[in-house]
Amino acid sequence: MRIDRDQWGEIIDSLSRNKTRTFLTAFGIFWGVFMLMLLMGGGGALQQALEKTFAGFASNSGFIICGETSEPYAGFQTGRSWHMDETDIDRIRHQINEVDIVTPVTFGPRTTATYEDKKAERAAIKSFHEDYNKIDPISIKEGRLLNAADNNQRRKVCIIGSRIQNSLFPDSISPIGKYIQMDGVQYQIVGVNGQGYGSVNIGSSAPNTVYIPYTTLAQIYNTKISLIAYTVKAGKTVSDVQVKVEELLKRNHHISPKDTQAVQKLNAEAIFNVVDSLFKGISILVWMIGLGTLIAGAIGVSNIMMVTVKERTSEIGIRRAIGATPKDILVQTMSESLVLTLIAGISGICFAVLILAILETNSGESFSGANFQVPFWTAIGTTLLLSVLGILAGTAPTLHAMSIKPVDAMREE
Repeated sequence: MRIDRDQWGEIIDSLSRNKTRTFLTAFGIFWGVFMLMLLMGGGGALQQALEKTFAGFASNSGFIICGETSEPYAGFQTGRSWHMDETDIDRIRHQINEVDIVTPVTFGPRTTATYEDKKAERAAIKSFHEDYNKIDPISIKEGRLLNAADNNQRRKVCIIGSRIQNSLFPDSISPIGKYIQMDGVQYQIVGVNGQGYGSVNIGSSAPNTVYIPYTTLAQIYNTKISLIAYTVKAGKTVSDVQVKVEELLKRNHHISPKDTQAVQKLNAEAIFNVVDSLFKGISILVWMIGLGTLIAGAIGVSNIMMVTVKERTSEIGIRRAIGATPKDILVQTMSESLVLTLIAGISGICFAVLILAILETNSGESFSGANFQVPFWTAIGTTLLLSVLGILAGTAPTLHAMSIKPVDAMREE
């Protein structure tokens, strides 16, 4: 469909005759595109932020935590505390074939970490075997992870979080190789955790945690296992395996099979499934809202074109009488509909891109690195969709315009 200079003049003249009506109709298209782009960009950034939060975390993992019994059993009273031990790890590993990795995690007391005259108060202490890095990995910014040798030799080494680093080493000097003190014990720093406050970290926030070998914590603080973490083999579900783990622990620790509070469970697989379903629902909702608004705007364009054709009955009839073909009328009305739709739609895309750029620039740490912008091909696809909607919006008015005869123009006069 080729438009010459005269036709452009006619299009502009037609759309500018009733500026208020044209503006309100164009605004419907503009707002629909703007909201669609804004929701897609914001939703994409939120998804990226959550993916960053869960990055590396094993989606096929489960966790077991000791609670208090809620029912008497085998001579024991209600409210009894119980603790898991190394024999539970061995039993789960050898008696439940569906389990892939099983490893203990222990938390020490909140304490103060010191370096020379500097302090980091209320630092959390967390310890685990090297296998735990396959379930809830530490993102090392500097240095290395804790390894099997650290555990086997009960080394007094540690990895510190970002808040601990900033409190003890404010001058941006490398903490690797330096010694910090906690509860009278010296620990050599071998790594720095780069995870922020928004990251997933079981038991404590990553920036405020000091990680030490599992055997070292057990030797110094004589603590019990805080939780057992495990992953399931491919093709198995955590929901099925956690039932077997629970039954085994209850049997070994004389807990009633009907007790619902003694063994507390966390199913990471179920959480990941909920998050995935949430984003699928958000994506569908975004498209429903955006397309619904676009269709409503296209209907508005169709209505304004119908009114425009009605008002120009005399003009169109006279043009037909002096030789204008139905094709000429078709090109004219379809062009007006398409131009109005594209101008409003592209304006909506540009404004949405501007707002998303501002949001990305001013986003906080939780959205650090997240891309708020809409993908290029999505914008191109939206523009093509607008073109189709513009053509469809002008179809009914065009068919009506093509049916006008010169005699109708005479009657209009």
